[in-house]
Amino acid sequence: MTAPRTAEASPPMTAPQTPGEAGTPGRSRGAAGPEDGAGTLFLGVRHHGPGSARAVRGALEARRPAVVLIEGPPEADALLALAGDDGMRPPVALLAHAVDDPGRAAFWPFAEFSPEWVAIRWALGHGAAVRFIDLPAAHTLAAAADPTWGDGEEDEADQGLRIDPIAELARTAGYDDPERWWEDVVELRGAADPVAPFGALADAMGALRETYGHGGHARDLIREAYMRIQLRAARKEFGDDAVAVVCGAWHVPALLGRTTATADRALLKGLPKVKTEMTWVPWTHRRLARRSGYGAGIDAPGWYGHLFAAPDRPVERWMTKVAGLLRAEDTMVSSAHVIEAVRLAETLAAMRGRPLAGLGETTDAVRAVMCDGSDLRLDLVRDRLVVGDVLGEVPAAAPAVPLQRDLTRLQRSLRLRPEAQERELELDLRKENDAARSRMLHRLTLLSVGWGTPVAGRGSTGTFRESWRLLWEPELHVRVAEAGVWGTTVESAATAKAEARALEATTLADVTALAEQCLLGGLGAALPVVMTALADRAALDTDVAHLAQALPALARSLRYGDVRATDTAALGEVAAGLAERICVGLPPACTGLDTDAAVEMRGHLDGVHGALQLLPDHAELTGRWAGVLRGLADRDSVPGTIRGRAARLLLDEGGLDEDEAARLMGLALSPGTPPADAAAWIEGFVGGASGGGMLLVHDERLLALVDTWLTGVAADAFTDVLPLLRRTFSAYETGVRRTLGELVARGPSAASGRTETGLPGFGAGLDDERADGVLRVLALILGDIDMAGADR
Repeated sequence: MTAPRTAEASPPMTAPQTPGEAGTPGRSRGAAGPEDGAGTLFLGVRHHGPGSARAVRGALEARRPAVVLIEGPPEADALLALAGDDGMRPPVALLAHAVDDPGRAAFWPFAEFSPEWVAIRWALGHGAAVRFIDLPAAHTLAAAADPTWGDGEEDEADQGLRIDPIAELARTAGYDDPERWWEDVVELRGAADPVAPFGALADAMGALRETYGHGGHARDLIREAYMRIQLRAARKEFGDDAVAVVCGAWHVPALLGRTTATADRALLKGLPKVKTEMTWVPWTHRRLARRSGYGAGIDAPGWYGHLFAAPDRPVERWMTKVAGLLRAEDTMVSSAHVIEAVRLAETLAAMRGRPLAGLGETTDAVRAVMCDGSDLRLDLVRDRLVVGDVLGEVPAAAPAVPLQRDLTRLQRSLRLRPEAQERELELDLRKENDAARSRMLHRLTLLSVGWGTPVAGRGSTGTFRESWRLLWEPELHVRVAEAGVWGTTVESAATAKAEARALEATTLADVTALAEQCLLGGLGAALPVVMTALADRAALDTDVAHLAQALPALARSLRYGDVRATDTAALGEVAAGLAERICVGLPPACTGLDTDAAVEMRGHLDGVHGALQLLPDHAELTGRWAGVLRGLADRDSVPGTIRGRAARLLLDEGGLDEDEAARLMGLALSPGTPPADAAAWIEGFVGGASGGGMLLVHDERLLALVDTWLTGVAADAFTDVLPLLRRTFSAYETGVRRTLGELVARGPSAASGRTETGLPGFGAGLDDERADGVLRVLALILGDIDMAGADR
């Protein structure tokens, strides 16, 4: 997928950058020629600039042109009427994609404060014609697949130095920050004559182009040639003085230049072309931000939106917004704070010689007055207000692929609106609506439309609970368009893709994971194909590690099937067959493994053990599995980490009593065992997330064995085993490590396994003084306890 470099009317990201446009530091353009000799109004703008947007509106009101020409893809002309629809709320973007390759796409974003958007709305509201005049998206998208396009002209154009025009103008004016210069001369100033600023910027851009040559990319020459052709056609149709052009200020000198139509057509001859489709899609302020990677991005879309929506008293209104946000986050901010912050911002602006307080002054004032110098709270203001999470809307009448329409219908029926701000969603699968939401999200995941990401829930871990982290990104519209090749509805598309993936899968784990996705997504129609592929792969795969890796996904699928009332009989037969083969093949597969392979196999051991508990009618399999574990625990040729984990699993399931576990540990930690092997056994037995720390806390015989072995390790061998032991014990919670340290310091009793109180980790008797302190605190909390009784 590709994204545009400059704002709405700018070229997509597949096209090269223009100075002052896309990825250059100044990124903007700011020039316009009010009119040339023929009377055409040229409004050279910077994309996403509220000052430019207000000036464009003022200039259009003053001149009242019959047609407005805007830098943008002409294929979108048919969609311009939708910009006046009541259901259209910026930020929005034009999305173009190749019909045969939906992943080849480009966006042209518009914000409420984008000059091009203001020009479109003005034209629609005043009965003027409005047209896009930039190079068609059909050529732009074709160029994405043809990186050599334009190379012939690039050598000549690139002889000049590529420059950032805004940075050059700022440097000339004595500014070291192009953004601050732009704010001072455009965004924070008004003008009695709305056309005059465009004339000044046009002159400045002309001087820069004369000084530095073209200063851009060769493809800009082609874009500008196409713009001139469209400009000539509009002048012929409407008259010279009835035409207004809104484009990047850098291009204005090129449009004012005297060239022939023949020369322009020659530049366009033979351009590659692809069939494209276009529509409107919602956009976000966060995606307008430069830090998102958008070439024409701005640092503060939320701030610019505020400047455009609140031209009067913007600083006072901004501070009020900030105060509201901080109060919502339980920060004490009063009206006095707001007043003081406004005064400080205005004072800073005066000291710095600025016409009004800009973002820098307001930010400094907020940090000092409302955040007490804390950057933590200031980061919240930057994230929520300076950038913002505004998500636009497009009307239902906007063209869309059938899959997008079905997804929109599901979102409405399931009351699950796409939002630009990340949020967590807890689902109870026993509820019909939540179950339907779960199926939709799993189907979208299978289609690579990553709206939701499964996360660990904070509440119950039962199979009827699911937790998702949702975040709608504008680029997901492209993913939906790509997925449209699989079907016209979410269900049919996910089914078709699951069947295709089953036929293409090369490993057993891939097919088992796919079967799990089908059950989670309720794709019963795809299961026959998936199950056939699963049975074939399972019959041919003889690698025990592959079988062990596949079994947990099948077991989870059976469990999910129970919750979702899905017929999983065939799946259960395949899972039982895999379990039988694992029981036969695992013992020899665990012999002669190196360290890394042993750690990997230990993970498979855990996975199979947990999976067997989920299989229906698993009693017989569980008995066989216990025999496999006992054999692994007793076999000296098996690596220590696997022997230790096998013993631990048997102990947890009651297949091994505490005395036998102590015997196995004693053998593993005997003086004849190499220290590295002993340390590996310990890691297998008490390492990881298996609760081994609490086992040592509650069974001091085992702790005594570990302590005795550890203190007897020779100094030269201790250095070798230390990293392994550190990894084992560092995984324990802080409280568990502290308790173990106290027990070791006191000297645990290996014979009895208990302290004098009978409770591991506790002292020998009651501390009356400390107990009285607890009673006094309780009395203060509850308020109805007799303090005299507490003293007693």
